[in-house]
Amino acid sequence: MYIGNIMRIAKYLFVPLMMTLAVTTARAQVEFEGNSKRVYVEGQSSTTGSMAVYVLYSAQGVSMNYTASTDPYNVSWQEIAINDIGERIYNDIDVVHNGNVTTLPQVVADRGYIIKEGDSMTTYVWVIDYSKYRLHISSASVDQQQSDCGTAILHVEGTGPEIRYDGTKTLDREIKVTYKTLAWNSENSRWDEQDVVETEKSLKNTIAVPAPYWDTKFTVSGDKFLEFWGETESKTTDTYHTKAISVETTAVQEERDIDNEQKTSGSALGGSAPVKITFTAHCTDAVAFKQWQVSDNADFNYILMDFAQDEVEYTFEEAGTTYWRFYYANSDGSCEDYSETYTVNIGESDLVCPNIFSPGTTPEVNDVWKVSYKSIVDFHCWIYNRWGVLIKEFTDPSDGWDGTYRGKLVSAGVYFYVIRATGSDGKKYKLSGDINILRYERRDSGGGTMDEPVE
Repeated sequence: MYIGNIMRIAKYLFVPLMMTLAVTTARAQVEFEGNSKRVYVEGQSSTTGSMAVYVLYSAQGVSMNYTASTDPYNVSWQEIAINDIGERIYNDIDVVHNGNVTTLPQVVADRGYIIKEGDSMTTYVWVIDYSKYRLHISSASVDQQQSDCGTAILHVEGTGPEIRYDGTKTLDREIKVTYKTLAWNSENSRWDEQDVVETEKSLKNTIAVPAPYWDTKFTVSGDKFLEFWGETESKTTDTYHTKAISVETTAVQEERDIDNEQKTSGSALGGSAPVKITFTAHCTDAVAFKQWQVSDNADFNYILMDFAQDEVEYTFEEAGTTYWRFYYANSDGSCEDYSETYTVNIGESDLVCPNIFSPGTTPEVNDVWKVSYKSIVDFHCWIYNRWGVLIKEFTDPSDGWDGTYRGKLVSAGVYFYVIRATGSDGKKYKLSGDINILRYERRDSGGGTMDEPVE
């Protein structure tokens, strides 16, 4: 005999197969005898009025015992029946007394029982005969025509009426629909296979479930009572060819850390041109048409460019704001959608030239002559000495002059630069000016030191 605590009955009570099952309180117990299989227990029974539901594989030949904690002749039983209009009907019933045990020789299923022990303890029980409600699934099929972008429609043939108790309450049968789909793995940036389990409280002829993102079969199985007894019913459909589509997109800007490039605040896409951004779309299996679209307005009233591919690497060299999104559809166009919109803002250009630096004096402190710039897409700089000799030429604005010529530091003095550049906004720069090189050495003045420029 298995004895469990009636105050805490697990939803699934796994015990060895026995002919008797009992449920107890600290002072008394209820038990069933004559069972061919374990008794499924749902809910709790207590002195506060909660009701436990016992599902018998079959009620035929099953009796119910109540073991009193004190005087068995102080125990009374009532039966609860439900009439045609849903009202409770209470009837006193006779039971057999044997020591401190009272017995109902034959349980009448689809009934409730109230067992009172004096004035201090009341036990509430409802008994279901599962054989009257047994689930049977004859077939399962998927409706390819009625299924759409978000829902797959299944048709199921079989029997499995609602299991009602206490008038208006219904037991959840937990009919399962299992199938496979794709789920986005953000850590690895890919779509992974995923098992899906959807449940229904009762068997329905038509079941709607979220549409899978790849071709799969659906298995309808149940119920939880048959699963508990090891007799699960199941049927599997033919392969469903999905219509549903989904996409995950990213826009990744190439990072660069240039000390003389003017920085823009915030984490938005864009900034100082040239800007390289890689747009990537990760599509599910049924996506047949795909296109990155570019517009100069957020409503995409006009498409400036489009790219019929999953990944686009684009370098932005013109100032202004553009909007990017990914369009995707299945093969017959019945399902289509857009990704989120990415906004790219390229700032206007700027170019500022310093006129003094001190190479070879203090390492990494004003020892390289560099321009301060933003959104410069074309650049050329020449540096000359006072005699017009070209001593430095470079075409990258992030580059500079370290004050050397042919590997040696030049003398302190005045040098000259000429710059021709173009900004992302089309602005032309024609700049020229002086570069003053100062060089310092430290001289002892008796009581300390001081820095003085050396020509």
